Order: sequence, then structure tokens, then C-alpha cells
Amino acid sequence: MKQSLLALAFVSAGACALPAFAQDAATTTDTSAASASGNYQPNQPVGSGNWFLSGSVGQSHLYKGPYNDHPTTYAVNGGYRWKVGQDLGLGVEVGYNDLGNFKVKNAFNSNDVNLTDQRNALRGWTAGVNGRINVYRGLYVSGRAGVYGWKGHGYSNQDINRHDLDKVDYYAGAGVGYDFSDHFGLGLSYDVYHAKKDGISLSTDTASLTAEYRF
Repeated sequence: MKQSLLALAFVSAGACALPAFAQDAATTTDTSAASASGNYQPNQPVGSGNWFLSGSVGQSHLYKGPYNDHPTTYAVNGGYRWKVGQDLGLGVEVGYNDLGNFKVKNAFNSNDVNLTDQRNALRGWTAGVNGRINVYRGLYVSGRAGVYGWKGHGYSNQDINRHDLDKVDYYAGAGVGYDFSDHFGLGLSYDVYHAKKDGISLSTDTASLTAEYRF
């Protein structure tokens, strides 16, 4: 399943950079004649674009070796997406996520909210490309992929000592959602964050609810 997800994400998002920048360069002569239509950002012409900002809350699945946890995850993401076709948007993104080091409800019972020193969950920055196809009015499918600079903690084989780990790996994901307007949408996504170093695997799957605002 993960292989299929990675293939979908890279096919839908991996070709983003070249057509997006080429389309943006061509708009100096074409946008005045382009009609605002299609399912993706229907009130904007092909060749236009938007800055966007999103926030996500979800649940992760860390299951390998001595790790078996399903903590709450948080992420923020931002970037720019071009309308490169009547129903297609392609863009670039950067963000930051935490895949389970914080337990917000502890704020109401006087316990620690930041559990980074106790948990083995990942945290780090992302940078990549994303694609979106609006299949019918506001309904869309999406894909994303890129590099993931992560930090975490883990145990090597039977070693009882906890190791600080960090590396640059990759992430990929796919999702579905609905745009309520040209500026706001909600979606559900499934993402895979690959994280492996020194024989220790902290690779994590997440399922999230994401709210996106486009400027």
C-alpha cells in the first residue's frame, strides 16, 4: 500500500516544478485572454496563482520494534500554488510537523505538555511539491512529496540507552477534500514520513484533517 501511495504522490506532485514555472512565465501575454473557469479556483484564469497556509491535526502510527504508539500529530504548511489547467493546480510547499511529542490535554491536569524527553515521535521540517485535481466543483484529490529533515529518539537492537537521531529523508502523501470557496477548504490526508538511521527505523504513517486558506 505504501508503494502505491508513494507512486501516486510522486506522479501527481513530482512533476510540479517545471510546468508550474513555465506556466507562470507565460502569463505575461496569456492571462488577459484566459477565461476564469474550470473546477480548480474557478474564478481565476489559468496561469494565476495563490499563496496558501494550512494547519493539520491527526493521529500517527508508529509500530516498529519497541515502538507502538498512536499519538496526536500537529503540522503547519505554507507555499504557493499555480493554476496550470482548468482543473489542475501545482505548487511548492514548506512546513513543520510534530508527530506525537505533545499531549495538549495535559495542560488541564497540571502534567507536562511537551513530552519530547519521554517519547520517540518524530518532529521536523518539510520541503516539497504538491498537486491538486478538482474533479467536480469543490471536490478534489491531492498529492504531495518532498524531503523531510527529522529529529527523534530510538533504541538500537537491545540497547537500553536512548539515542538522539536526526537525518534528511523523504515524505509523500495523498488526500481528498472539498473547497468551500476560492479561499478555504478542508481535507483528509494520509502521509508517510520515512525516517531511518543507524539501523533504527522511526518511519511513521499519519492520518490528518487539514484546513487550508488561500490568499
